[in-house]
Amino acid sequence: MIDTQSRMTQHPIWLGLAALMVMFHLGLIFWGLVPNLVSRPLHLAFVLPWVFVFAAKSRAQLISGGVLTVLGGASALWIALNHDMLGDQYGFLEGGFQTAVALTLLVCVIEAARRAIGWPLPLVAVAALGYALFGDAIPGEFGHSGTPLPSFLGTMTIAEGGIWGSLTAVSVGVVSIFVIFGAVLNAGEAGQGFMNVAAAAAGRLKGGAAKVSVISSALFGSISGSASANVASTGAITLPAMTKLGYPKRLAAAVEAVASSGGQIMPPLMGAGAFVMVELTGVPYTSIMGAAILPAVLFFFAVWMGINAYASRFKLRGIDASEQPATRDVVITSGFFLVPFSVLLWGMFGSGYTPQYAACMAILAGAVLLMFNREARFDGTQFAARLSSALMNAARQIGMIASIIFCASIIIGVLSITGLGVKITSLILSGSGGLLWPSLLLTAIACLVLGMEVPTTAAYVICVSVAGPALIQQGLEPLQAHLFVFWFALLSTITPPVCGAVFIAAGMIGENWIKVALTAMALGVGLYVIPLGMIANPDILRLAETPMAALLAFLRMAVGLAVLSYGLIALSALYAKVCVGLLGLAIVMSGVVF
Repeated sequence: MIDTQSRMTQHPIWLGLAALMVMFHLGLIFWGLVPNLVSRPLHLAFVLPWVFVFAAKSRAQLISGGVLTVLGGASALWIALNHDMLGDQYGFLEGGFQTAVALTLLVCVIEAARRAIGWPLPLVAVAALGYALFGDAIPGEFGHSGTPLPSFLGTMTIAEGGIWGSLTAVSVGVVSIFVIFGAVLNAGEAGQGFMNVAAAAAGRLKGGAAKVSVISSALFGSISGSASANVASTGAITLPAMTKLGYPKRLAAAVEAVASSGGQIMPPLMGAGAFVMVELTGVPYTSIMGAAILPAVLFFFAVWMGINAYASRFKLRGIDASEQPATRDVVITSGFFLVPFSVLLWGMFGSGYTPQYAACMAILAGAVLLMFNREARFDGTQFAARLSSALMNAARQIGMIASIIFCASIIIGVLSITGLGVKITSLILSGSGGLLWPSLLLTAIACLVLGMEVPTTAAYVICVSVAGPALIQQGLEPLQAHLFVFWFALLSTITPPVCGAVFIAAGMIGENWIKVALTAMALGVGLYVIPLGMIANPDILRLAETPMAALLAFLRMAVGLAVLSYGLIALSALYAKVCVGLLGLAIVMSGVVF
């Protein structure tokens, strides 16, 4: 076993490659339009070294990864250099060389995803390719009429219907930009700023250390795009603080896991999910924010009420005044995230720029702030280290997420080419008897399974591509269906058997993960209930259009969630938990305040 990453992290070649990768993605936004068959293949060419070589864990992986990087990168560059010629072929391969390029790209994309996240998603992609090639032999409704091999492979690899399709466009122009934004903020004092603001706001309250974790994780998680990364970052500070004050380990870890998961549903960024939703739905960003804000606040309200219930049981103390951050520190460090966020929001709303362009300006503002330490003093040496960290983390995260999206693009391409997507929609409709709530249950299960292996945003994109049309056909508004899927794509972060955020928090604090998972599910009950409440109370998504109706729905669901959290956590008798919990659920779902 070789520790490739530790040896390569400081290598100037990797730092230079990371800088080129970041400059390429920023340049796409700043310097005008680039043909899709240029920008998207170059995106893949930049991604492959980080997945195949940088992340190699053995000599065999390093050697094979180097070969795949050269072959896949050369194939992608050939596509970019010959995009004009390929555009005239209309997705039809000509000759053995082009077929070899197509097969090389598909193999590299599938293997990159396997190395990034394991077998499940690549196996689905292989199965999808098998269906496309041999599905014409399947009798009945789920067969297809067949597609000539040059046409199918060409559509998947030299046209914009496969690995260069709309999902890849989201990866190039949206996800990558906000990954860079998050990496720049994380490299500086923004994380400490989140912690200081949270400590000043809630540190002295009952259960204050846990509430600091909730607030800081909500702020940090909105930009991180990963519940696991959020746990690792904010948990390094909040977990020791909670254990020092005598909080049970399972509770401390559960609070951090739940709050970190909820950060991805918190506006304004939602871990870049908001901007992916803009691309997929065509709904303006402001409308998505108006729809997403009240459910997100409800989630953290439910967690807050759960902490209050636990505080009564375990006598959880707040943070001593002597350990609170000084006002000067709060003001200075808060600027490290307030300035970039202000630039982002001004760019979108004040100047009318696209979210991507506004994010690029915010990245530049955040990069300037890397020059200063938490005492607001210039520190050149620290700036160099922070900039290197931001570039390397951005490149690694883009590589991991893009490898997943490229693989998912194979699946989406097959669904489109063969018509399987329409057939799956039909299957969901028929399997649910044409009823909405059974369809929602099937969709929730699919989101849980998908979310076990891929990040939230990728799981959302895949699942909504398959299940979204069925939900919309049954009467849901597009934004309602997309938010429902996006929320349930988070389930696997705290729900066994995978529960990635729980595993990391439990490992950091040294507690049994099953105990942490059970506590996290009780604290994070809103993650399971609020998406259903959004369907039963659609007014809560209409804050911009009907604010009074939205606030009434918010209050009704808040009462129900408070009752539900109290029943699950504060009561000890099982029958009492069930009765009070069902009462809370009824309030959330029925629209009746008792």
